[in-house]
Amino acid sequence: MSITASMVAELREKTGAGMMDCKKALTEAGGNMEEAVDLLRKKGLSAAAKKSGRVAAEGLVAAAGEGAMGVLVEVNAETDFVAKNEAFQGFVSSVAQVVLENSPNDVDALNALPFPGTERNVAEELTHQIATIGENMNIRRFVRFEAKPGTVASYIHGGGKIGTLVELQTEKGSEEAVSALARQLAMHVAAANPQYLSRDEVPEDVVAREKEIMATKAKESGKPENIIPKIVEGQLGKFFGEICLLEQAYVIDPDLKVEKVVADLAKQIGAEVRLTRFARYQLGEGLEKKADDFAAEVAALSK
Repeated sequence: MSITASMVAELREKTGAGMMDCKKALTEAGGNMEEAVDLLRKKGLSAAAKKSGRVAAEGLVAAAGEGAMGVLVEVNAETDFVAKNEAFQGFVSSVAQVVLENSPNDVDALNALPFPGTERNVAEELTHQIATIGENMNIRRFVRFEAKPGTVASYIHGGGKIGTLVELQTEKGSEEAVSALARQLAMHVAAANPQYLSRDEVPEDVVAREKEIMATKAKESGKPENIIPKIVEGQLGKFFGEICLLEQAYVIDPDLKVEKVVADLAKQIGAEVRLTRFARYQLGEGLEKKADDFAAEVAALSK
């Protein structure tokens, strides 16, 4: 009996298993849908669909690339324990490499790409990993930088809890000093957590809100009306210095701002150097994490 695409799709809908796994099960079962479901259940592959509703807020942030290209990828799982699983680590590393080599536009495009070393695509391999490892997983996001010309550096902190990318644009991107500073800046971004590259990127409504708060505080503290604008201006400079990468105090030498450090590098190598963009992923940020209640779990088991 020939196995049609609609049969494969139906089995995948029933079980949540990957397309290739469904096709193999149907072939082995001679096209019998129920037998194919049983085969997948015996292999543990049908469990993937049931796990898809569970919160995945742990996992890993991984990086790939060197020189002019670099990527960050965040893949989530349900518990931090799975991050120590070699199969999961290998999967995340391979996903990062797929992003590096193919430059997909978004996660949907990434999911449709072939997964290295298998006949599955990325989405199907994810389903396979969910069934194999036994936790819900999710490829949440990625970012890819390519400096034209220049250097991209990455930094992974805490075993995959935080990942950063920094791009320096310069004609002398191969200079050792450029690569070294890019790496140090990637570490700075991990530690200082800037929100924007420069004050020009800060939304007007954010600035307006801060000004209002600063002015209100100054007024309530009894400061004269005529000096409040100057107070706000001074505090606003400090505000930008906290959230804008170029204006932050450099963590390696707090007496210098990041902008000055980049300018000093340009003088050192005799070429223009611009810090053009950065990315910082903190594992699970913005996701609702499940609060474990061990006592409740034990009580439930005793019923």
